Amino acid sequence: YQKRLEESNSVDFDDLLLWTFRLLRDNPQIRESYGTRFQHILVDEFQDTNMVQYQLIRLLGSVNKNLFVVGDEDQSIYRWRGADYRNILQFEKDYPDCKKILLEQNYRSTQNVLDAAVSVINKNQNRTKKKLFSERGSGDKITLYEAEDDRMEARYVVDTIAKLIKNGNARGGDFAVL
Repeated sequence: YQKRLEESNSVDFDDLLLWTFRLLRDNPQIRESYGTRFQHILVDEFQDTNMVQYQLIRLLGSVNKNLFVVGDEDQSIYRWRGADYRNILQFEKDYPDCKKILLEQNYRSTQNVLDAAVSVINKNQNRTKKKLFSERGSGDKITLYEAEDDRMEARYVVDTIAKLIKNGNARGGDFAVL
């Protein structure tokens, strides 16, 4: 794959990141030029950055040191593509004077859902402890259904939605199945 890219004078996304990192790392003048140009750097979904992206952020932010990152190691979902939630933990070591603000109020879920989520994520050792809360009340109890296979799972979902609609507890537009 890499050979074909080179033969066709092409790069892929990973190459773009790597070559940009090398350019900034190995050329102080270019690094300073871009570091000066970007006076403030904001990175959202920081938990989904990979190591090269993190190093790029550090290089670009090395001049003004105005970095603002938003992320939650509990919400990292892109490990399969190289994302590493530990970049958040490393950021705190690399920038010991950074200010950390926890956003613990959840506006979407009820407290029962948050309590269930916390009972699972608290088992992770390398994370920031948070006290998640909601003002949406305790909500319905969580139902656990273990299906034999994907078809039984789908049948359970359809039957549950149909029952809620039939009993007048919901409308069809209240649901989305992904």
